[in-house]
Amino acid sequence: MTERDVFGREHVAVWSAAEAAALDREARERHGVPERVLMEDAGRSAALILDRLYPRGRVVAAVGSGNNGGDALVLLRTLRAWGREVAAVVAGSREPDPGLTHGHDVPILPFESHAAAFAGAEVLVDGILGTGASGAPRGRAAEAIRALNASGRPIVALDLPSGVDATTGQVPGEVVSAAVTVTFGWPKLGLFFPPARWACGRILAVEIGFPPLDPEREPPAMLITPAWAAARLPARRPDAHKGSVGRVLIAGGGYGMAGAAATAVRAAMRAGAGYVRLAAPELNREVLQARVPEAVYADLDDAGAVQAAAAAVDAALIGPGFGRDDAARHRLALVLEATRGLPTLLDADALTLLAEEPDRLCDVAAERPLLVTPHPGEMGRLVRREAGEIVAAPLDAARAAAERFGCVVLLKGAPSVVAAPGAPVLIATLHSSDLATAGMGDQLGGVAAAFMAAGAAPRDAAGLALHYCGRAADLAARGRSLLPDDVSEAMDRAFADPGAEAPPLGFPFITFDQPPRW
Repeated sequence: MTERDVFGREHVAVWSAAEAAALDREARERHGVPERVLMEDAGRSAALILDRLYPRGRVVAAVGSGNNGGDALVLLRTLRAWGREVAAVVAGSREPDPGLTHGHDVPILPFESHAAAFAGAEVLVDGILGTGASGAPRGRAAEAIRALNASGRPIVALDLPSGVDATTGQVPGEVVSAAVTVTFGWPKLGLFFPPARWACGRILAVEIGFPPLDPEREPPAMLITPAWAAARLPARRPDAHKGSVGRVLIAGGGYGMAGAAATAVRAAMRAGAGYVRLAAPELNREVLQARVPEAVYADLDDAGAVQAAAAAVDAALIGPGFGRDDAARHRLALVLEATRGLPTLLDADALTLLAEEPDRLCDVAAERPLLVTPHPGEMGRLVRREAGEIVAAPLDAARAAAERFGCVVLLKGAPSVVAAPGAPVLIATLHSSDLATAGMGDQLGGVAAAFMAAGAAPRDAAGLALHYCGRAADLAARGRSLLPDDVSEAMDRAFADPGAEAPPLGFPFITFDQPPRW
């Protein structure tokens, strides 16, 4: 295990604030789960986690007027019953229900004493605002948030850091900067997207007694966890050979960009492709065959050679270093015709060329299983929007593009997301700034194409590529010095060890655990 290991069950659903509230209401009204039971489970689970992470010293909570304040008071009472020194500071418009203390000595202090109370604590707890809050925090809540952040003490946020929009991840005003966020039940969408993600610190999701999800009720999103990836990695038969484990065609490597195609070839082979055919312009043949001698070369300007190469593979990747001039447009038309019906990944220059006539992408998707992997700039060109708009609402952008073009969309970002028509969006959990290097997209494309060639559907292939590339980057452990080939070279270790198999803290009620990754 590494300090950046992510743990998660195979199925970790993610919900908007409104959907989370609806699940809470259904648990109470339809299934008869008392609200007090959920609050007890939430507070005690958070207390166990806090005590494991911060086993000594006084604990002081800023307690709001809503259910989050009740969760905080249960946490304090539980810790007090275990012998910890605790106190609550009233941070809402009214004092919390004293019945939640069960008769234990939990001092409830007026807000005016918050400075001294916070200064005397070893650990602080944010129980000010919950998922139902909207807009910028005001009045006492805003003042309490500022005081928590100014304390210099580690902060454990309950359900979400106060000031975060649980659905969008936006931060319209003051926000708690937490070291740990313990989110109750299923995680909330907004926690995984900046700027909210930067306020969460370590995210732990805990099971608190909600009924199981209705299998007919699909969540808006799911997390790509180690267990999710391990369960979908294409298996190999004992009698496998190079022709049976996935054959890939990679088309690209134009003038001045041979490295992009070479990176993609190496990535595909390290991801398990048994055979790679590389279609590139003749002028780059020598350098490409020297760099990746394992690949079988085809002249990208020879229609017959491209057609023969496409007929001998199981999936195609088109775009790494493809070029954007008139010759590239001609080559793109040629290779798209040759790969008709073949599972295909379009990336980089191929997407930029298709963005000149976005409706062509619908035609391409109609004739084959298709995965596209744009970054926000390429996505913006495809849908005629500014890149900043894409970054501000990546889930909406990816979902809308998938529906419009009729294909799977892997929108790169922090985190990357995968949208497919009629399916929950997949959210990557292993992103980091280590991957902010030219060529990582080519590396990712090669891995995804290898998975498609091995039989994975485009949506699964995209999720698998995000996970195993992220895991390999972690295991390579080169930090900001990471290069695309480092990721490929560590892919064997990622396959052997896709991530934590059990909650690192040892509590079985933890369903997801993601340390900070920036």
